[in-house]
Amino acid sequence: MSEDIAGYVDVVLPVPLRRAFTYAVPRSLAGRIGRGARVAVPFARRKAVGIVVGERDAPPEGVTRIMRVAGLLEEEPLFTEELLAFLEEAARYYMHPLGEVLRAAAPALPRGALARLRKDGFLAGADALKGAAVRVREEVFVRATEQPREGRFGVAQARVLALVDARAEVSLSELRVHVKTARGVVAKLTERGLLVCETREVLADRFLAATPVIEAPPVATAAQQHATDTMVAALSGPERPFLLHGVTGSGKTEVYLRVMDAARALGRGGLLLVPEIALTPQLVGRFRARFGNEIAVLHSGLGEKERDDYWRALRRGDLRIAVGARSALFAPIRDLGVIVVDEEHDPSFKQEEGFRYHARDMAVLRAHRASAVCILGSATPSLESFRHAREGRFELISLPQRATGQVMPKVELVDLRRLKATTPAQRYVSEPLLRALRACLADKGQAILFLNRRGYSPTMQCKGCEELAGCPACSVPLTEHRREGALRCHYCDYSEPLSAPCRSCGAGERVPLGLGTEKLEDELADLLAPAKVARLDRDTASGEGVEQVLDRVRSGDIDVLVGTQMVTKGHDIENVTLVGVLLADQSLAFPDFRGSERTFQLMAQVAGRAGRGARPGRVLVQTYQPEHHAIAAAARHDYEAFYTAELEQRRELGYSPFGRMVAVRIDAPEDDGARKVAEALAAEARRHPALQDRRVQLQGPAPAPLAKVRSRYRYRFLLRGDDRRALREVALLVLAAIERGVGTARATVDIDPVSMM
Repeated sequence: MSEDIAGYVDVVLPVPLRRAFTYAVPRSLAGRIGRGARVAVPFARRKAVGIVVGERDAPPEGVTRIMRVAGLLEEEPLFTEELLAFLEEAARYYMHPLGEVLRAAAPALPRGALARLRKDGFLAGADALKGAAVRVREEVFVRATEQPREGRFGVAQARVLALVDARAEVSLSELRVHVKTARGVVAKLTERGLLVCETREVLADRFLAATPVIEAPPVATAAQQHATDTMVAALSGPERPFLLHGVTGSGKTEVYLRVMDAARALGRGGLLLVPEIALTPQLVGRFRARFGNEIAVLHSGLGEKERDDYWRALRRGDLRIAVGARSALFAPIRDLGVIVVDEEHDPSFKQEEGFRYHARDMAVLRAHRASAVCILGSATPSLESFRHAREGRFELISLPQRATGQVMPKVELVDLRRLKATTPAQRYVSEPLLRALRACLADKGQAILFLNRRGYSPTMQCKGCEELAGCPACSVPLTEHRREGALRCHYCDYSEPLSAPCRSCGAGERVPLGLGTEKLEDELADLLAPAKVARLDRDTASGEGVEQVLDRVRSGDIDVLVGTQMVTKGHDIENVTLVGVLLADQSLAFPDFRGSERTFQLMAQVAGRAGRGARPGRVLVQTYQPEHHAIAAAARHDYEAFYTAELEQRRELGYSPFGRMVAVRIDAPEDDGARKVAEALAAEARRHPALQDRRVQLQGPAPAPLAKVRSRYRYRFLLRGDDRRALREVALLVLAAIERGVGTARATVDIDPVSMM
């Protein structure tokens, strides 16, 4: 070792290579670089940022040329030892390059920091990275003028005007979510006198905009107290995962708050994971009411600087509690004591791109490594979690009744096979449901209608040749968005005007087929006038828009709320006495073995929105399959019956939780290219002895249910088996073949897949 070299470190970089690179540590950085540190290093004729994962006294055997670490980006390691070890294990389990895993977990460097370090020759940059949290920013708000709208409008202009009309005032950043060229479109409409813009200062984090009113905890029910006592005792004893199975409205959130408060009293931290942070402002509000601003709310609306501020505040221990969606799992909470996964059954906890981890499963792993308590909460637990509880791997705690003492709402099944529509509207809203809606409104109640299909109609058909309007880049029909004046693909966002001629025959007239939330909103506005009907889906609410719609419902300004699964996500609105479910059978038709489970969960969750206040609730479910076990069990609020029936079917077919699964997905610009790569990778898998003696089964390869997305053709095959080690060996064999190269195709290995599409 030369005199100016203090040692060597192994560094992982955000590249798709499952290996570390060794660098020499210059004497000027001696004793300052350890595991978890973020460093600048030369790589492939450029400077790159990596994470130190190991230290060594000598370079690896046979390596003669070692480059030096160029600079240390922070004096304190970015990752704690607990968090880094957890991420290393997660990377091994999901067979993903560690450098990419750490990039997904870490906050980005503050803007300009790397440039300053480069200018200074990559010297230590801790001073440049310090700074107080910025909580105020400028935002442009757009609203409409009263000037008459004359002349023609393009698709983007019509969409901006429709969004402004729907909300009265919209921020420019929110418009950009829906219209990529929003700034230019707004400028043109402002020139025409149709819009007016105003720049105002706003708090950078909308979740912290209102001053929290600290509240005293309510009196716990006997079941809540038992759950709390049991989990708090585990904070100082051997850690173990809990499954908190509580009916909707049973007070699971109150249990989370009490356990986290107990952890905080012990000087330990807490983490709450929710399926989608934008849809749970009420839950965040309850945490702030209990803990004030001593929490970090981690969500996609944060800028890089804010995310970095939160990261460092948690890392230092200034903040002890974090709330967020699945990526909040990587928050560097000091002395982590409890992790809660709320609505643990929700499929959005699985990351479907890049590092394909499941936040629920990894929460159990992180809690184990940190000697923390892990709580999985749900009214409709996943079959996997409930079976773990039944077999003793999780401790099952039940909250069988609502905390208010109210009974669960009565559920009535409307058998659509026995009803004949006498008007066009009754094809969608049956006479029993319509009568129930009118009775609800007459009684000054509010209603929620659930339809898991946005847009005006799911597709349109040419009147000339009867061809469905399809996306040219994806193998899916285009959805009609009438207020926007466009047909849109929900996978690649391709759009064309409603007036565009049929691409097959050139005819100019198309007719809508089916029902979406936009059309349902219009139909109900006519049927229930003068009641106020509103919609909550991806087209009407993003970011702050969700809170605005829900606030209008809570204030009584909206009588009937129509929505997609966004309306099922834990909203607590006391005056909702009626819930209607349209097309309850929809998810049963999906090519997915979890279709029945998803149907049961959605029905049970949305039904739970009714009767949460002083008045009893009522639920009407329109279905063509009232005898299906998922629908019948949901109507009785009988999770155990559903679990027993569904588990038996899964056992017969060998699907999860019986056996494990790995999905290998391939996509390419040409169908033939994707097929050949899929066949070659499947042939590689068949070389393993585990496929020959049937310890591992291979299904496929075959075109994916969505055979084409974004102009790329998609194939897949599945590896299934009970032998975990053998399944992993086969998956590694396939992964090695992928890393040798698959031409213009892309191929991924997905461990424990959730999506079958």
